[in-house]
Amino acid sequence: MEILYVCLGNICRSPAAEAIMKKKLEELWPYSKDVFVDSAGIGSWHEGQLPDRRMREHGARRGYDISSRARQIRREDFAKFDYIFGMDHDNMTDLMRMTRNDEERKKVMCAADFMTRHPGYDTVPDPYYGGAEDFELALDLIEDACDGIINEILKRG
Repeated sequence: MEILYVCLGNICRSPAAEAIMKKKLEELWPYSKDVFVDSAGIGSWHEGQLPDRRMREHGARRGYDISSRARQIRREDFAKFDYIFGMDHDNMTDLMRMTRNDEERKKVMCAADFMTRHPGYDTVPDPYYGGAEDFELALDLIEDACDGIINEILKRG
């Protein structure tokens, strides 16, 4: 199984989701080595860069290693990945525009749709222009979404 998280620049939310999902799978699922988790951005502005320092620091306090290098989503990702999770409505719109058929469209889902502990949120807001509380909120929401995604994957078998 292959899972891809996508946000705008691949330096805050999607690399955090990648790290959180990897850690949760390692802790919960003995077969986590059979699941490949990656992240990408809609844009290429940060390609090759480490995630935002603030996200790395906030994530490290929670025990996450948020250190993947930014990359832009590629056309072949739609064939490679089983699940592609966008972080907000703009990401979802961009991802859906990139799809070529119903099979690809079925793979694209909003990560927030899997949250169960934060009913007031239908996206994971971008913390980039915010403060510490915005990065903490993003991590809370991503943890919630990852838990929901894992539960859904387990249901599907």
